[in-house]
Amino acid sequence: MLPRIHPMRLRLVREPFDHPDYIFELKHDGFRAVAYLQNCECKLISRNQRNLGFETLKRSLVRLPVQNAIIDGEIICLDAKGVSQFNQLLSRKGEPVLYAFDLLWLDGEDLRRWPLIERKKRLARLVRSAKCPRLLYAQHIEQRGKSLFAAAFTRATGTPG
Repeated sequence: MLPRIHPMRLRLVREPFDHPDYIFELKHDGFRAVAYLQNCECKLISRNQRNLGFETLKRSLVRLPVQNAIIDGEIICLDAKGVSQFNQLLSRKGEPVLYAFDLLWLDGEDLRRWPLIERKKRLARLVRSAKCPRLLYAQHIEQRGKSLFAAAFTRATGTPG
């Protein structure tokens, strides 16, 4: 039986920052979810421990090449430019994907004590090998949060951040 995971909440900060002990990822608009895969079944559980629907997404994720796994991520819908569209997710008009940013359990092994960067490497390998269009790897940048913020701001607004 897989353990229940209570995901860390996001922490709001006033200003972008750089730090050698941090990795930085894009934040998409969606539903935070932990995917539990075992016994040919996928459960998507919200940060408030509620079962989420998204049956087509579950059917895709259950085909991943694992015996069991726990994946932390965000359920999102993307437009043609790769921008998350929360209204498409709410109205169930878009195709939801799991934007995965952490792998907490894999094939009977609890990875929670591993360094995050090592878990992300395993997650990246899993996403590549799965070839599942409904599972996306959350890329990251190490140490340079200000650079990521500036690039995201420029892309979103068309003006340098």
